[in-house]
Amino acid sequence: MRVLLLGPYPPPHGGVQTNLVAIHRLLLRRHIPSTVVNLTRYRQADTEHVYYPKSAFQVLRLLLTLRYDIIHMHIGGNLATRLLALGLFCCLMPGRKTVLTFHSGGYPSSPAGRKKHPRTFCGFVLRRFDRLIGVNQEIVDFFHRVGVSPQRTRLIPPHSFPAESEQHNGALPTHVDNFLQSHRPRLIAVSGLEPQYDLSLQIEVMGRVREKLPEAGLVIIGSGHLEAELRSQIQAKPYTDHILLCGDLPHAATLQAIARSDLMLRTTFYDGDAISVREAMHLGTPVIATDNGMRPAGVRLIPQRNLAALDQAIKEALAAPTSGRCSQTAADEGNVEAVLDLYRELLSSQDPTEPPLARSPHESRQPCEGIDSPT
Repeated sequence: MRVLLLGPYPPPHGGVQTNLVAIHRLLLRRHIPSTVVNLTRYRQADTEHVYYPKSAFQVLRLLLTLRYDIIHMHIGGNLATRLLALGLFCCLMPGRKTVLTFHSGGYPSSPAGRKKHPRTFCGFVLRRFDRLIGVNQEIVDFFHRVGVSPQRTRLIPPHSFPAESEQHNGALPTHVDNFLQSHRPRLIAVSGLEPQYDLSLQIEVMGRVREKLPEAGLVIIGSGHLEAELRSQIQAKPYTDHILLCGDLPHAATLQAIARSDLMLRTTFYDGDAISVREAMHLGTPVIATDNGMRPAGVRLIPQRNLAALDQAIKEALAAPTSGRCSQTAADEGNVEAVLDLYRELLSSQDPTEPPLARSPHESRQPCEGIDSPT
C-alpha cells in the first residue's frame, strides 16, 4: 500500500492540517509509504515525504510521477471549482483508488451548499470518488443529496489529539508568553481570521469582561483575510493593549497557549467539529462555543451573535471549578485507524458491497476497479 495525501499541510496549523498530519504519521509509524502534496499558498522546501508545488502544473506533474495506490484528498471550506477539477483529474488516474474527506461542517447548509444537486458539476465529481468521508452527519447527508451511493460514504470524525511531545515542548514567542503572564484570566481563540468565525463578538465582549475583571486578556491565534479589519477594530478600543492578535503559531506553541489559558472561545456563524475545541478539552481548558448541533459534551453552548449570552457564559465558566484533563485519546486514535481500515477495504474489494479479501502481511495491493459511471 502506498498513499498520497493531498491537502493543506502545516504551517499554518488548522483542523484540516491536524487530521492530515495524524493520518500521515500513522501510516509512517506502520511503515506504510505516505507522501503529502501541499495544496495551499504556504510553501517550504520539499522534504522526503512532503512536497510544496508552486503551481497547478507542478501538482499535476507530481500526480503523474509519484508512486501510490490511493489518493486521499482533503478539502476544507468551500468546494471550489478548481479543487473539484483537481479531484476529477485524480479520479481519472488509471489504476488508483480515490478518497475525499470534506471537512467543512457548515457548507451543506450554506447558500452555496444548498444549491448543489446531482446534476451539478459538484455532484458529478463527487460521484467519481471511490469513497467519500464526512466529518459529521450533515456532510454525509450532503453527499447523498448530490447522488453519491451510501455504500461509498463514511462518517469518520477527524478527532486527532496531539502527541505528548507537542503538548509539553512548545516554546511560546516572547510577546505571547509575556502577554499570558501579565493577564488574569486569560482567554484564547484559535481560528482562521475569516468571516465564518465571529471574532468581532469576542473583541466586543472583552469590554464587558474587563469591567468586572480588569486584568483579563484575550489572545487570538490564526491568520486570514480579515486580519487588517480586526486589527483596526482592536485598535479602536480603549482596551486595545489587552487583546493580542498574534497570527499563526506552530502547533506545539498553540497547544502551550491553550493549556495556559483559562478559557477558550469558539464563536462562529457556521462551523464543523472543530479540532481546536477537542484539543482544549483534552488539555483541561474549558470551552464556550456557538451551538452548531455537533459540539462535544462538556462545551458550554451559546446562540449565534449574542453578546449578552457570551458575556454571561464567560462569567459562569470562570466562576466554575475546572474539570481537569479529558481522556479521549484512545477513541480519537480509533478514528484515524478507521481511515486506514478504509484504505485496506478499497485495495481488497472490487465493490463496496462485496466482502473484503484477505489482506497480505505486506499490505500488498489488489487489482483496482475502473472509473465509475454517474449514479
